[in-house]
Amino acid sequence: MTTPASQWTSFPSSDRAQRTKLSSTAAVVMAAEALRAQGVKVIDLGVGEPDFATPDHIKQAAKSALDENFTKYTASSGILPLRQAICDSINAQFGSDYTLEQCCVVGGGKQAIFNAVMSLINPGDDVLLEKPCWVSFPEIVRFAEGNVIWIDTEPTDFHLTADQVRAAITPKTKLLIVNSPSNPTGRVIAPDEFRKIVEIAAERNAWVISDECYLQLVYPPRQPFSAAALPTELRSRVLIAGSLSKTYAMTGWRVGYTLGHREWVTEVLKVQSQSATHTSSISQKAAVTALTASQVPVVEMLAEYQRRADWLIPALNEVPGIVCSPPEGAFYAFPNVKQLMAAGGFASSKEVADELLYKYAVVVTDGAAFGAEGYLRLSYANSLDAIQEAVSRFHEMVSARRN
Repeated sequence: MTTPASQWTSFPSSDRAQRTKLSSTAAVVMAAEALRAQGVKVIDLGVGEPDFATPDHIKQAAKSALDENFTKYTASSGILPLRQAICDSINAQFGSDYTLEQCCVVGGGKQAIFNAVMSLINPGDDVLLEKPCWVSFPEIVRFAEGNVIWIDTEPTDFHLTADQVRAAITPKTKLLIVNSPSNPTGRVIAPDEFRKIVEIAAERNAWVISDECYLQLVYPPRQPFSAAALPTELRSRVLIAGSLSKTYAMTGWRVGYTLGHREWVTEVLKVQSQSATHTSSISQKAAVTALTASQVPVVEMLAEYQRRADWLIPALNEVPGIVCSPPEGAFYAFPNVKQLMAAGGFASSKEVADELLYKYAVVVTDGAAFGAEGYLRLSYANSLDAIQEAVSRFHEMVSARRN
């Protein structure tokens, strides 16, 4: 006998779904939207999204694709011109020799990570993650029923080192995920250190996912570095997860890619073909233009991020109780607010983030969501005027708490 819907008490969700949490950054976005709906003028330093418009020549490519009725299915791996453009771009910059069979186009950087983890990890496998890290890494590992093994990078000012990896690796370690430039810390792994990290993984028969979604957003004197620059034998242990979202202000277009050993990419493609099928045909056409046409907009956006960081970091360090190191890449500040918490009577960094949101209409992300209690993540992918007003409200909060 079928149970009437009116008698249902709860949805019988799977164990896998119950283990998976809603993205913390998504939760912050929803909270901000709720305030805006009430008429509150919110300053958003929470979302990791460029405030720039997608460059016109990229949008025009999408319009042309529509006019040409390029609206049908594509190969699950992506259209050939886009895969070629991805390979050509990375090979030219880093001296690698990736071929079309080693490239799979996916629906953004997150799907690149998801597909890669699902193609490799079995229940009970250990996966090394640096802490703090992007909020989706541990959730994806747990979804695959892997075990998260944390590497605490706070003692090294959030720089992942080969020594830390060597100390953390276990007999069951199958995968290490690295992210440089890092979300949330903005740290960049030096090329020599990156190679040592991969060498240790290879020695222990572990594989590496290199999240390079912020690859081009690196501040001088540092230069972009990719796993593609590694020697061939080491490179074969690494799957690159890349994205056009941040570099070209194309977050909503959902275009990412994986590059790696042909056998690993073949397994990634299986996951892709049975889930998303393929990335939007129109977005793929736009992505070809993004990679092959003028890169001037990328240079201009990076220069503006640098200008904002140059103002923001000293300004944050002038707020009583805040200590913040300069980012080396991406567009995040990751200030230590432990002294502010102690002086202001905050029990957690989440309380600080909540007070900024609900009393001062400033959106930031609690560092604990990334694995770093006592920190906040601030995205400076917003106008300098908005950033300056946000810091002013930080001062107001600290002053009110002291009084």
